[in-house]
Amino acid sequence: MNKRPIVILIIVAMLLLSTVSIALAVTYGEPDGDGHPYVGLAFFYDKDDVYLWRCSGTLIAPKVFVTAGHCTFGTEKAVVLFDPDLEDIVYVEEDDQGYIFGEYGKHKYYEGLTYAHPDYNDYWTDFPNTHDVGVIEFQKPFNLKSYGALPELGALDQAAEMYHKKDIIIRTVGFGDQSVVPYYQSDKIRYTSTSNLVNLNSANNDGYNLQTSNNPSIVHGQGGACFGDSGGPLFYPEDSNVMVGIVSFGMNWNCKGEDWSYRTDISTTQDFINSFLSK
Repeated sequence: MNKRPIVILIIVAMLLLSTVSIALAVTYGEPDGDGHPYVGLAFFYDKDDVYLWRCSGTLIAPKVFVTAGHCTFGTEKAVVLFDPDLEDIVYVEEDDQGYIFGEYGKHKYYEGLTYAHPDYNDYWTDFPNTHDVGVIEFQKPFNLKSYGALPELGALDQAAEMYHKKDIIIRTVGFGDQSVVPYYQSDKIRYTSTSNLVNLNSANNDGYNLQTSNNPSIVHGQGGACFGDSGGPLFYPEDSNVMVGIVSFGMNWNCKGEDWSYRTDISTTQDFINSFLSK
């Protein structure tokens, strides 16, 4: 039996969900505080300034914010905030057009235009090479002492050759849902958790995606991603600023089991991102 159509249907369903509520965030984690100040929360708008959805992402240069392609695709612009606690931001309903924000409160924000990888499409016809990478290019620079960084090409392949995959610990950082079951928790707070590398070369990965665990562990405190944090970074080594993946999709509605992220240590991703860095 060919399982790929089933997988794609699940993925498309999750993307449709992101357009009406929130896009994948951190489960079984803890508040990040100022641990990763270059990880922000992005709010996306169409050409008429109607709010669409939100995702996470990583600032890798003063004007270049990297997120998922399915977050930027079909949008015109975005507003990004970097404060670790954004709970006081409120939504205001705007008839049947969607939602707009009533205010950003005391928080400083950065505006930019949105771009999806030129080969990205919402049908993921090239799955598993989804080209699920996007960029927000800020109008004004956001200057930090440090930024997220791209890895060397093939960094994950090199790590997998050196260690057992279960020994490769990857850190996820982002904003969004922390739990769906047994209870729902959705704090607009930057959270972080760790997970194990599961696979790089299965039918759902094939060298383009990385598959990580999403299960709690009393010993390791490991978690993963959930609705609300698509576009968020995966860091390896876990205590570094090196972004090896972009949170992309999952396979169930409970944010359990395993997650998939689009790799940043491949030329498809880096060629696209470097076209913005070269400016």
